[in-house]
Amino acid sequence: MPPVLLAVAHGSRDQAAVSSTRALLRLVRSLRPELTVRCCFLDLAEPSLPRALAHLAGERPVLVPLLLGTGYHVRVDLPEALAAAGLPRTRLARALGPHPLLAAALADRLAEAGAPPGAPVVLAGAGSSDPAAVADTGAMARLLAARLGRPVTAAHLSAAAPTPHRAVADLRAAGNSRVAVASYLLSPGFFARRAATTPAAWTGRPLGAHPAVARLVLHRYDEALAAASPGFRRHCPGEFPRAPDPPGLPFGPGRRNPATGGFMSAR
Repeated sequence: MPPVLLAVAHGSRDQAAVSSTRALLRLVRSLRPELTVRCCFLDLAEPSLPRALAHLAGERPVLVPLLLGTGYHVRVDLPEALAAAGLPRTRLARALGPHPLLAAALADRLAEAGAPPGAPVVLAGAGSSDPAAVADTGAMARLLAARLGRPVTAAHLSAAAPTPHRAVADLRAAGNSRVAVASYLLSPGFFARRAATTPAAWTGRPLGAHPAVARLVLHRYDEALAAASPGFRRHCPGEFPRAPDPPGLPFGPGRRNPATGGFMSAR
């Protein structure tokens, strides 16, 4: 049996966000039925990462962060959790983004919202005080621009500039009367609601349970497993070509939630 895929989401008090994460993982399971897929959260939802690792003691799972960029969680929090569970760093996959598969999903969400092919686009990421996370959003904007064949402006819903509201306003002031916003978010919740308040004519919904995101989760799992087991090669229906990722980006600071012991995004 292949090792368990333990997906690690950020977590939220918003049940719609938790439900969206679980829907994504149901899709992952449908793509590879022979693989055991489990879910846990860094903060604000259960099961927690330490609880999930304790439950899987002896099974040597591969952790796949359901996070859209690099940062403190991937560099420090998750390796620390693996070490505490007696597992090597090689059992940790890379963050999901930036990646061309996410560009495909974002393009679909824009099309679903009704955005026409010529509309200028603002990519609305969650935002962070971590320069690496900001750089990741910029890299994702470039991948989306390549996918759409037109410029995409990177924006941040917190902690960094420009905000989506400012980016949309600037595009309108430049003569673009109708602008589209691509929500670079995995789940509904606070940031998705904030993204929907810009004066954009169209706003794509969060990525959620999109098939391209599910394929990317499996791609990250396969990468980590191949790195840990050089002779590994997956044989199963539905294999897809592995698109090259942008060059790796540095990591930055983050912090724990002192009230819960969980992990908070750097802001």
